[in-house]
Amino acid sequence: MIEIKNLSKTYQMGMVKVEALRGVSLKIASGEFVAIIGASGSGKSTLMHVLGLLDRPDSGEYFLEGEEVTKLSDKELALVRNELVGFVFQQFHLLPRMTALENAELPLVYAGKRHMKQVAVDRLKEVGLKDRILHRPNEMSGGQQQRVAIARSLVNNPPIIFADEPTGNLDSKSKEEIMSILMKLNQMGKTIVLVTHESEIAARAKRIIQMRDGEVISDKIVSVSAEAKSSEAIIPQNLIKNILVESSKQKKGGIEFFDYLRQAVSAMLAHRMRAFLSILGILIGVAAVIAMLAIGQGSKESIEKQLASLGSNLLMVRPGSVKSGGVASQAGATTRFTLQDVAAIKKLSDYVSRASPSVSGRGQIVYGSKNWNTQVEGVGVDYAQLRAAVPTIGRFFNEDEVRMRSKVALLGNTVVKEVFGEDNPIGESIKINLINFKVIGILPAKGAGGFHDQDDTVVIPITTAMYRVLGKEYIDSIYVEAKDASLIDATQEEITKLIIKQHRLITSGQKDSFQIFNMSDIKKTLESTTQTMSLLLGAIAAISLLVGGIGIMNIMLVSVTERTREIGLRKAIGANNKDIMIQFLIEAILMSFLGGIFGVLLGWAVATLITVFAGWSVRVSLFSVVLSTTFSLVVGVIFGLWPAKKAAALDPIEALRYE
Repeated sequence: MIEIKNLSKTYQMGMVKVEALRGVSLKIASGEFVAIIGASGSGKSTLMHVLGLLDRPDSGEYFLEGEEVTKLSDKELALVRNELVGFVFQQFHLLPRMTALENAELPLVYAGKRHMKQVAVDRLKEVGLKDRILHRPNEMSGGQQQRVAIARSLVNNPPIIFADEPTGNLDSKSKEEIMSILMKLNQMGKTIVLVTHESEIAARAKRIIQMRDGEVISDKIVSVSAEAKSSEAIIPQNLIKNILVESSKQKKGGIEFFDYLRQAVSAMLAHRMRAFLSILGILIGVAAVIAMLAIGQGSKESIEKQLASLGSNLLMVRPGSVKSGGVASQAGATTRFTLQDVAAIKKLSDYVSRASPSVSGRGQIVYGSKNWNTQVEGVGVDYAQLRAAVPTIGRFFNEDEVRMRSKVALLGNTVVKEVFGEDNPIGESIKINLINFKVIGILPAKGAGGFHDQDDTVVIPITTAMYRVLGKEYIDSIYVEAKDASLIDATQEEITKLIIKQHRLITSGQKDSFQIFNMSDIKKTLESTTQTMSLLLGAIAAISLLVGGIGIMNIMLVSVTERTREIGLRKAIGANNKDIMIQFLIEAILMSFLGGIFGVLLGWAVATLITVFAGWSVRVSLFSVVLSTTFSLVVGVIFGLWPAKKAAALDPIEALRYE
């Protein structure tokens, strides 16, 4: 079954080289019970590790079931260990957070045989632990823990059992129990290789190999049992090749992912506070991203709503002031706009779609016993379309009402609320500066812009405002809508030429006596500013996510160090580098995912509180939720990858020896 030829192994201990094995050669037949004895440092444990495929020799040949195994890859060695070899260690190496059953079934997990859980139950019963199946290691004696380790070594029914000082930490009674189990296993056909420094334990074996200074100094058969010979296990030929071929044919299924997930959850629950702190870092980062993007999105929508109230493709013409000797005179001192200017601008039909004059002032509104001081604005008929002011209830005034200077009015939502409360104002009569007006409509809500409430206004015909209410002879401003966004600049140029011609503005100072504001430019500037602020807020919040990711990496690195022996055990029972890396990576991703989920909820709650208590406009968008959650998962992958790779790269022997 086992044949080694001239095996050598040298360890580098600082500046000193230690020859652990020096040209060791021997054969072990199937069904033998071999004890390897020697003083500490004789090389017996190193020999067992090489025979158990946990370590590689520097030179020499090792044939297992007739196959040379020294040239197998780490993954292939893990597969062979899982199927052909069982380990019993002096320190038991049971995972403290798992029950006896969960510890015993670990080799099944890495063999893809989780469904064969009953096998682990049966093996525990065979070693006398029927009543301790659901107990954790700290609830069992040393002898019971070692029996769990033996049951674990048997679940995949391996033909070879390697026992490294299995009785070293046990009392006399427990020693006897463990040796009885090992002898019974040998009688059932298992090949037992026992490493010990106790001669009375070695005497229970049928063959004793003594080592000193890395060499075999004696090899003698103590007894030969006919019963053992007759019950030797029949090992199929080409067994190792068959194991590797079958493994290559198997496709990893969903059950394996859930095994990884189960191991990750178990590890997190075992270190709740550490996992919580890791999750907290991501949680705060995601919540910050959600809240900041919600504020940015809310601000953007609020500004867009206010910009929509301005209308589209809009220009506003206002009087300026003439400069004389570097001193500016009062606005409108030279250029005064009239209704004739509005009519002339409307005639630029190739460029202008609509135009409306505007005058404004303050007015006292009286209705019954209530009164309210508000802004009164006189406008033309086109104002409704120009400024998105089509009434939600009622109607806008018409050209005849403008021409007749009709006393009709449209009220903003704030005026309706303050003067009429819950009553319907349509058709009611109000006084504006002591003049009776009939309410014919309610303007659409536009909200507040800074300190100005756009809904605190009353709109009346331009002629009524100028000649009946405000006593103005000239227009304050003219709103002009270009036919198309691409014509705005050309429209502005044509209006400039028209006004200069209409008002005979000759000097450069006179030409500056009016101003044309392009509202599209203002829109673009505000939108660009809002977008920049949203990105800035998101970037600041993303930094906290990166900090959370660094926290996860730090915690995972600590976890790798703390669980070094666990990693060594998992590799010893069949886990390969990929298994270890995926398990630790899933832990990091799972913590990031949980942090992301709870962070979304916290971010939504913060955004809601900001709306309630601060009155800010905020909106949690699906994009921000998807972005922050995805980013948190990416952070988990990136910052969990290095610790996972570090865990996977650990040497099983060094890991098992780690203190």
